[in-house]
Order: sequence, then C-alpha cells, then structure tokens
Amino acid sequence: MSRIRDGNGPDHPLVGVASGYQLDHGACYEAISRRDARFDGRFYTGVTSTGIFCRPSCPARTPRAANVRFFAHAAAASDAGFRPCRRCRPELAPGHPEWNRRADLAGKALALVEQGVVDTEGVAGLAARLAVSERHLRRELNATVGTGPIQLARSRRLWLARMLLDQTNLAVTDVAFASGFSSIRQFNDAFKQAFGATPSSLRRRPGAAPTGATELTLGLSCRGAVQWADLNRFLAARTISGLERATDTGFRRGVPGGWIELRPTPDDDRLLLHCSLDRLDRVATLVPLVRRVADLDTDLEPVAEHLRADPDLAGRLARRPLPRLPGPFDPFELAVRAVVGQQVSVAAAATTLARLVALVAGEQGDGGQPVLRQGFPSAAQVVAAPLDRLGLPARRRETIRLLARAVAEDRIDLSPAADRSKTTAQLLDIGGIGPWTAGYIAMRALDDPDGWPARDLVLRRSLGLTAAELETRAERWRPWRAYAAILLWATSQTNRENDNENERENP
Repeated sequence: MSRIRDGNGPDHPLVGVASGYQLDHGACYEAISRRDARFDGRFYTGVTSTGIFCRPSCPARTPRAANVRFFAHAAAASDAGFRPCRRCRPELAPGHPEWNRRADLAGKALALVEQGVVDTEGVAGLAARLAVSERHLRRELNATVGTGPIQLARSRRLWLARMLLDQTNLAVTDVAFASGFSSIRQFNDAFKQAFGATPSSLRRRPGAAPTGATELTLGLSCRGAVQWADLNRFLAARTISGLERATDTGFRRGVPGGWIELRPTPDDDRLLLHCSLDRLDRVATLVPLVRRVADLDTDLEPVAEHLRADPDLAGRLARRPLPRLPGPFDPFELAVRAVVGQQVSVAAAATTLARLVALVAGEQGDGGQPVLRQGFPSAAQVVAAPLDRLGLPARRRETIRLLARAVAEDRIDLSPAADRSKTTAQLLDIGGIGPWTAGYIAMRALDDPDGWPARDLVLRRSLGLTAAELETRAERWRPWRAYAAILLWATSQTNRENDNENERENP
C-alpha cells in the first residue's frame, strides 16, 4: 500500500489512499474498515447498494468492497447521485487539508468557488479570474476532484443550507436565500434531489421568521482541536481598535453588514461563529472566511511530525501542540499590517492601524468608537487617505501608498487565486518591502505554508542563530516553514512576534 504524498511536501504519515490524486480503492477500503476519522474530508465513500455516501469514520456497518465507490470531494459523490448519510453527516466534515494550501489551478478554483465566485460571476467569471478557458477549468477540476464548478457551487449552497437548518431556527425561505438560492422552488428541488427529503423534514429546530438584522450562531467543524487559546491570544494581541474587540466571550470584528464574534466550545472541537448581519446572504461568504482565518482544515499532525525531525522543534512540540496559522480577514489589511509593523511593537502597529481606520472614516482620535467599523479600508481608500496624519516615517507612508495603489489597480493579486511566486516578486519590487515583509504576507495573506519571514530577529534569538544560520536551518523545515515560524514565535522567551525585532526593510 502506497503512502500519500502531501500536496505541498513530504510523505504523509497516515496510511496512503492516493497516488497523486487518484484514490486507491484498496487503501480507502482499509481506512473505512478501521473507521479511521483521520481520513474524514480526505475522501468519501459511496455505497451503491443504498445510494448513500459517508465519511470514512461512519459508525454504520462496513459495506462490501464490491459495493463501494470512493470520491475525492463530497460534491463529486453528490454529482454521482449519492445522498449524504444522515448518521455521519459527511457534508459537514472538515475540508480536505490540501485544498486550501494548494497553489495549482484546482486549488485556486476551489478557494474561489468557496468564496461564491461562481454564484456571482458564473463559470465564465471563475475561468477569467484564473486566466484559463472554461473548458480547461472543467477538465482540470473533473480530473482533480471528480466534478465541475457548477456542481461544486451547488453543493456549497446545499451544505450551508443543511447547516442552517440544523443549527438555527431560520424559516426555510430565509435558509434558501441565505444559502445563495435565487428561488424557493429551485432550492426545494435541489435539496430534495441531494438529500432525498424536503428541507422542512430534516430540520432539527422549529422554524421562525426573523426580520431585519439577524443574529446566528454556527458551529464550524475542525480537523483536530481548534486550539482556541492560541488563536484568541494571537488575534487579541493584534486588535485594531474601532474594527475589532476582545470580549468576555470571544473575539469580535466588524464585517460588511454587521459584526462577527469567534467563540470557543468546551471541548475545543469546533469554533463557534456568532454573527449579527443586515442580510442573511452574507453568511455564505463568512463561513469559508472564518474557516480560513482559524486554519480549521489543516491537518497539523503530519506538519508536526515533519518538524519534529529538528531536535529543537521536537523539544518545543513535546511541551505544547503546534499552533494553527491564522489567515487574513482581509488580505490587503494583512499586507498593510506587515508594512506598518516593521521595526515597531505589535501594540504600536495596532495603534497606528486604528488611526488609519478612524482616518478613513473621517474621525479623530484612535478609532476607539463603540460601534465597530464594518471592515478595513479598501486599497482605493488608503491611496486617497492623508497618511501623513498617521505619525509614520515618510518612507513607510510611501510604501503603504505604493502597495495600496498596486492592489487598487489590480497589479498585485492578494486573492486565493494569486500566483504566490509572482505576487511575492511584485511585493519585493515595492520600495520599503523586503524579504521579511514579503514572507510574512505570503505566510498569512496568501496561505503559503512555506512562507518565511526571512531574518526575523525573534526567531534568531529563540534559536541562538545568526541570520545566515537561521536561513540554512529553515531549509530543513520546508515545505512547512510558516508553521515552524508560528511555533517559534509562540515558544520564544520574549513571545513577541515582530516586537521591535525586525531588521529594516530596504533601507
């Protein structure tokens, strides 16, 4: 039985189920025979005798090998005519740990589908964003995940609808529109075809008919523990007053149309997304955004095993679990954070960013207004803002303006469809952005698991290495250098990432 190759690197430590991305029937069958939960979301089992598809860990009796088909994506199983198991709920399994990190065409397409691009721009718009023909896009997705963009988008809407039916008391009509369906009839037909039942018959709570602003709480599945304490500590230390707020129950942030709050569960097995929104259809984009911010789909086990080959990292991992790598609420905001944070403490950077939020909003002070702003300023707004009021050195203000102009004019792509190498090279062409800043943007804004904040002084001091020695040592950690960095930041004696420690970029 072969071992699975991770999409970004070395042999995966779990027993393999694939050669490339073609599923190995024998290996998959062995995994479902063991009811191995580690494979949930990695593949799905369609049972031909029942017409149902399941997670590998489904507690139901294991079907005969001749009666099963395996699928790389839940949407592919649904497209083949199988209905989700009501017992193991495969449509709610964590996402495949490779999809969000893959930098190839299929990975980028899947990320954009999750953002709702097919719903708003169609397959033609998705293909245009990826600079390929619709035919080539369909061919690539069918070869990789077993189905095309239309079915992926349709399944995305259906899985969200089922979650809303399970976890909220929204009326079925509200669930339909919140999930992105344009009509109730279309929703009912698609739902019955996918689940073999009507929406009303599967809901677990009595329906209601809320109007106006609506507050919802959804539990998001995670591959392994959420590690809420690490996530909350990381986000709270970087809170931008006027945009974000640490609360007694979690971490709150303003978003278009309202606010969201991330909360823990007692068992740390899910992340609670609580939100108050003016329109229910905003939920469809918030769920994948929060999954990305909290890094919920990454399988940390193989990453940690790879890093344990370094004795120093192994010692740190013996004392604490590997932290997740927080993603961006807004990639442009993350890029600005990286520039503002050069040579200043995390707290000082957050204060400057709060001034920027207030400045664009036309306010005075530090942005500490009681009502949270609904998002970070756009690149165009930053270009037009009087940045001389921020109290930053002239060189850094110019760097921020150049960065903002490049993003506003679509000359630099920070979206999930970005070519990481191209974007990094373009960032380095901007005066004032050097290897540390570009690497930090890559690891956090571009979801690059191998993004690397070169020459970071906290990392050097944590390991007692020179800059050259650190770069040599970090080669051992590929393709997971970003996770090595987040581990070292979390376990350094100073425990101060980017706190007056980074060398000047492009002096």
